Amino acid sequence: MGRIQVLDDILANQIAAGEVVERPASAAKEILENALDAGATTITIEIADGGIERLRVVDNGEGMSPEDATLALKRHATSKLNTFEQLQRIATLGFRGEALPSIASVSRLQIRTRTQGAVGATRVIVEGGEIKEVLEAPGPVGTEILIEDLFYNVPARRKFLKKGATEATHIHEIVQRMALCNPGVGFRFIKDGRTSIDLPSHATLSARVNALFGPSVAEPLRPVEVDGAYAISGLIGPASAARGTARHYYTFINGRFISDKVVRAAIQAAYGQRLERGRHPFVILHLQIPPEAVDVNVHPAKTEVRFVDSGVIHRLVTRAIDEVLTADPWTRANPGGEGDCQAGAPELPVRRSVVRPRQRCPERAAMPVRPIG
Repeated sequence: MGRIQVLDDILANQIAAGEVVERPASAAKEILENALDAGATTITIEIADGGIERLRVVDNGEGMSPEDATLALKRHATSKLNTFEQLQRIATLGFRGEALPSIASVSRLQIRTRTQGAVGATRVIVEGGEIKEVLEAPGPVGTEILIEDLFYNVPARRKFLKKGATEATHIHEIVQRMALCNPGVGFRFIKDGRTSIDLPSHATLSARVNALFGPSVAEPLRPVEVDGAYAISGLIGPASAARGTARHYYTFINGRFISDKVVRAAIQAAYGQRLERGRHPFVILHLQIPPEAVDVNVHPAKTEVRFVDSGVIHRLVTRAIDEVLTADPWTRANPGGEGDCQAGAPELPVRRSVVRPRQRCPERAAMPVRPIG
């Protein structure tokens, strides 16, 4: 008998979980992305013990049929692409079809889901990657994912998790990022029975920032906007209010939060000598670029990307921010180090400019609404 053998599905999913599910926040991120892909306008996230004991996500998206609810638990089963050409133009947050089966393989998981027009909901009970029951159940349109006892069957992974309070902080940051990227979606985050975030739908990014961080952060911010096939919008803070940490770089590419050295370097270059060494501004940037101009499939967590032409991105971000900083004196830090921006300063009009890439790409296709997968 040969030494090489094909791994069974559960073991393969547990191996995949080692890359996809680093901690409860990783699972929360994947489930939230699926909810947004499904067109949810309200999402509730509920956790106990930092999401280790319990992580529950409820959305009002389009839901799944009974057949799709069970098929979604198979590895590489997805509704979001089926051709190589679509892989070259990723327009959804999830696409690999690994998240749900990977999470299910290292937890006790339940799915309750219902599509519009269905008589009732479908409830799927999974333990350690094995489907135990598929039942009819009452429930609203949308999907509820319940994850309990994360890594209960992989104790070597569970022992590396931090205390519940630390894990909860990571999930809080994930929810904040999702909320900043989707101001039109209502988010509610409940931690150990207490509501930590409660956001209705907001009409503008400024309103969302005010609700999350308060007027002292929101009011001094100024808008940045660039039109074109490569587009940018967002809010930037004055150099005088810079902080000693880069945690408040909220950068998004085509609706996806990213942590990218090119974008960060461009932000730093734009502020330049306006910032003291080691200081970082409060920045929220949404970049919309042709999907074929960026590869989002370079890391399991999907927070790292690769640009076809990083120079275009660097110039776009640097020039867009520099225009606002140059035009608005409030952004300059005075020599004494005291901020010269005044809370409640009059809102300035959005300045529009166009940064032309070396090669023009077609406009980005609208993001389709698709079910979880």
